[in-house]
Amino acid sequence: MTRATHAEDSRPAERAERAYAALRAAIIEGALTPGTKLGEEALAAHYGVSRTLVRSVLQRLVGDGVVDSPPGRSAAVARPTIDEAKNAFTVRAALERQVARLLAERRDAAALARLRAHVQAERAAWESRRATVSARLGGEFHLLLARETGNELLLRYMSEVVSRTALILSIYGRDIDQEASIAEHEDLLALLEAGDTDAAGALAEHHLADVERKSLGREAGSGDELLSVLARY
Repeated sequence: MTRATHAEDSRPAERAERAYAALRAAIIEGALTPGTKLGEEALAAHYGVSRTLVRSVLQRLVGDGVVDSPPGRSAAVARPTIDEAKNAFTVRAALERQVARLLAERRDAAALARLRAHVQAERAAWESRRATVSARLGGEFHLLLARETGNELLLRYMSEVVSRTALILSIYGRDIDQEASIAEHEDLLALLEAGDTDAAGALAEHHLADVERKSLGREAGSGDELLSVLARY
């Protein structure tokens, strides 16, 4: 009896987790554009969860820096300004350099194998012409780097800033050379495997500075309606 009840209770939580993952992917891939309203009632019906669970999902996305939820107003996809974007990249560059240095010092074989498998998936998505998926995997690669340090606080800070900059890239970063970005991820892995702490830290910082320089120039146009977009996720 207890086991069945627990299973029943877990289903809404699992649906809420899927809703979080789908909304985050739709935002980061640029399918849901800045300013898109995220109505609780529509989302609750779409994902088959309560509005209470929808609110918890939206609060997680607010914490990720990709959704704004002002008091008394509907939640919407965030619209970072250029200045906010530059600030986010400044913070991320400092964190990225430290993450790379820590991983180069550790040279953990299992961790490096997981990182290499992820980059291979990133390249496979690119070569199969799934550019938005490849770009999302590229952002997640940096989260995986932070996770493999074993530093939970560093991972928490990186999670927020990576999500925020991924949204920024979906708005401004239409001219990013994804294939070159993948190649730099592969170069970084080689330095981590070699244990070259200084070079790994410098490449991580250079990689992000190059992305920032190329990205902050042009805003995306308006996107599709909320539910027609989410049907694809």
